Amino acid sequence: MTSMNSKQSVSLPTHGSQSSEQATRLFRIYNHYRLAICLLLIGLLFVEPGDLGIHFRAPELFRIGVVVYLSLNAFIALLLVAGAKPQPRHIVLSVTLDIIVLHGFVYCTSGIESGLANLVIVAVAAGNILTPSRIGTLYAALAAIGSLLLASWSTLALGDKADVIVRAGTLGILYFAAAFVLQSITRRMTRSEALASSRAQSILQLEQINQQIIQRMRTGILVVDRFGSIRLVNAAAEELLFGIPGGSLAKRSPKGQTLPLPLRARLDDWLKQSEHRATPFQASATAPLVQANFTQLDQDNGDLILVFVEDISKVTQQAQQMKLAALGRLTAGIAHEIRNPLGAISHAAQLMEESDHLDSGDLKMLDIIRRHSRRANGIIENVLDLSRRREARSELIEVKSWLPEFVADYQQTARNDADPQPVISLDIDDNVPQARFDPSQIDQVLVNLCDNGLRYSLNHSGAATLHIHGGVTSDGERAFIDVRDQGPGISREDRSSVFEPFFTTDKRGTGLGLYLARELCEANQAHLSLLNDDQPGCCFRITFAHPGRLI
Repeated sequence: MTSMNSKQSVSLPTHGSQSSEQATRLFRIYNHYRLAICLLLIGLLFVEPGDLGIHFRAPELFRIGVVVYLSLNAFIALLLVAGAKPQPRHIVLSVTLDIIVLHGFVYCTSGIESGLANLVIVAVAAGNILTPSRIGTLYAALAAIGSLLLASWSTLALGDKADVIVRAGTLGILYFAAAFVLQSITRRMTRSEALASSRAQSILQLEQINQQIIQRMRTGILVVDRFGSIRLVNAAAEELLFGIPGGSLAKRSPKGQTLPLPLRARLDDWLKQSEHRATPFQASATAPLVQANFTQLDQDNGDLILVFVEDISKVTQQAQQMKLAALGRLTAGIAHEIRNPLGAISHAAQLMEESDHLDSGDLKMLDIIRRHSRRANGIIENVLDLSRRREARSELIEVKSWLPEFVADYQQTARNDADPQPVISLDIDDNVPQARFDPSQIDQVLVNLCDNGLRYSLNHSGAATLHIHGGVTSDGERAFIDVRDQGPGISREDRSSVFEPFFTTDKRGTGLGLYLARELCEANQAHLSLLNDDQPGCCFRITFAHPGRLI
């Protein structure tokens, strides 16, 4: 990730530089001005010159020049409308032509004393705005030379008064003053605009970085209104609350989406009593246990509320892992000392069974000794497996072809070890996506679930039956596997404890099987949950991670 502390350099344009978009926009405005001037000059052709105090020296030349000038500017306007972008050389040529043409109009009228001479100042000013560089001084020099030449010609050839030369000199000073002032102003404005643009780009980049950080956070973040309608949501919140991976809801507009009912109820309670801390909840039967915290996003009007959703099952798992890691180290230290007595007890029980002087009561006691010896040894083995479990090596698994092979292998093994023979039915939906999991660990998880399901089905109904279903989640992107037994089910008060270590409702169980199965699922970014669908027996669901997600 890019360091947030790194300094960003701001690149400012050098003197006289200007963006192409800005130059095009300014040139379009200037061309509109030229069209307006042409229309005014055309209007002079339809009035009596004496009425306006205008004296024409060359009226025919003036008419031809105005028409040609209007046609040229109209053609340039059409090119700009068509999307043409003027290059710097085009701007220079256009401004230079304007200065020459305007001096021609001044000559055709009453000379330097004509009000049209003021239009040359505008042309010089526009040239310095469009090209704020040394060439702007060239515009001023060209205009000053033109005015002086025109004044000199009028004095020498036409007999005008000598004060027109003074007026021409004054105009020359105005040309240069306009050039220097506007160059300075334009450079400052260009630099200010470039700085503002650079700052805006930096702010945009920071906003994008913040968006990426929020989307990659494992804490769910939502912005909602007081009625529970979602305004903004990150990918973690989608996965924790809706089971949608990859931020697909955040990529499209989340407006119209409402909070899950359990979270909505806690939001209503918080609105009534803000100091009240929400209780943990599950958004759905397959969702993890989460904790929600609320805070006002806008203290002034209080319309928007910021919601933080944290997966507390992760914290619980970490605490349990620390506890079991310590227990595993302790068990590893004393396993040898425990196994030796267990082995001796088990061996002595076997030897006593061979005696011909045992009655039925003695045989029953020996059976109790053997069963409890095996149970104690199983507890030690499970705890050792937890403490030395290797890291998951996830691979993509084709559920549609792999699951029938697993069921066939499991039934073949179970037929050799069980009586009565187990009956496992299997159905798989079409278009089930790939699952990402460690092949050996998914075998271990399913074997554990199948063993438990067959045992409870047999104890409850007298038949070792099981149903396995492979399907696809509602978002169409992840696979799941359901394992349903025909046992007595799990009471409502025990549902929250089935995945805790050492919890069991079977006196012969160790209470570590389901805990180990969930730990293996979490290590592969999958989720093992107990469904609450009000159907007979128990149904455990493995919801796999998105096949495109790297672990």
